[in-house]
Amino acid sequence: MSFSVLVVDDEDNAREFVGALLEKKGYEVIQAATLGEAREKVKKGIGDVVLLDLQLKGEYGLNLLYETSSMPMRPPIIVITGFGDIETAVDAMKNGATDFLAKPLNLVQLEKSLQRACETVALRRELDHYRETQLRAVNFVVGNNDVVKDTVKQALVAAEKQVSVLITGETGTGKDVIAKFIHASGPRANKPFISINCAAIQNTMLESELFGHEAGAFTSADRKKPGLMEIADDGVLFLNEISSMPVDIQAKLLTAIELHSFRRVGGTALINVDVQVLAASNRNLKEMIKKGEFREDLYFRLKVVDLDMPPLRERREDIPELVGFFVRENNARQGMNVLEVSPQAMDVMQKYTWPGNIRELANAIERAMLFCDGMTINVGDLPKDITNPD
Repeated sequence: MSFSVLVVDDEDNAREFVGALLEKKGYEVIQAATLGEAREKVKKGIGDVVLLDLQLKGEYGLNLLYETSSMPMRPPIIVITGFGDIETAVDAMKNGATDFLAKPLNLVQLEKSLQRACETVALRRELDHYRETQLRAVNFVVGNNDVVKDTVKQALVAAEKQVSVLITGETGTGKDVIAKFIHASGPRANKPFISINCAAIQNTMLESELFGHEAGAFTSADRKKPGLMEIADDGVLFLNEISSMPVDIQAKLLTAIELHSFRRVGGTALINVDVQVLAASNRNLKEMIKKGEFREDLYFRLKVVDLDMPPLRERREDIPELVGFFVRENNARQGMNVLEVSPQAMDVMQKYTWPGNIRELANAIERAMLFCDGMTINVGDLPKDITNPD
């Protein structure tokens, strides 16, 4: 595994000397003579590790630490100075420096420090690869939209901390996909993922589906049945379209989440569970709260982390990547060999408003691939409501 080092020093000879030594050790070396130059390179992600001189022609090297403190993936920074003191070293380490070395450099110490920094970089690469694998496993495309990128970061935190999540967004924006991603990315990945569409189940049966029932609890209950919350124990329960849940069942759900226990319908014994609850809605729950249609206490209990999936019309820059994903997926599933989309067809898709969001795009690509004559999707292969919208 190779690593690059950004050497930041205003002395040409010192920079060249250290760079030559590092290249002999197999590192790729990038140089910066000023703090401004270093700042731009770090912002662009250039340099796996930064070797930062403290004094840079009137500039204070630690300013780079201060300025990059909020970067989610700031590279490890090793501070080097000929003017070192304990107070400066403590300041550097408090602000995220990986190490603090004094001049003249002890090459053995430098190499050990670089090795530790590169171990951090290697771990990050492994985590990034794992996350990318998980995204592919749940058919999720992040793309280049900043809102979606931030949503994925928050989803990863929610997965790690195993907290309740409320996912909102229009129909077809991928709420169920981000829920599966949270499950796949957290400690519960090998535990059950139980999904229920609250809108698809009769209100009279929803309580029994969620909490189960004892034999004889109602007319057709001829045997005991465990509920989905019980089946999801140690795993994740995904409540899709929770806005359709009756208020009385919302109250029982809130109690179950807060107490980590519930009773089956017709039962008296408490059943203890450890479940991470994810909920999704395409309706405005705040408006429903005002109308008395949704419990405010449940709303706040669910939205420990609040993820809002943007509609496709607000992330048009991601359409080419999404199209490519669906083309590859359909090629693999249906044995097709579509290789490209014409610029004209892509232009049409990027101008369309996509009221059905990503789900509509997926269906449109599948349809286009079925009817295209060769290896290229053209405008004529797209559905007419996309090429000729009202």
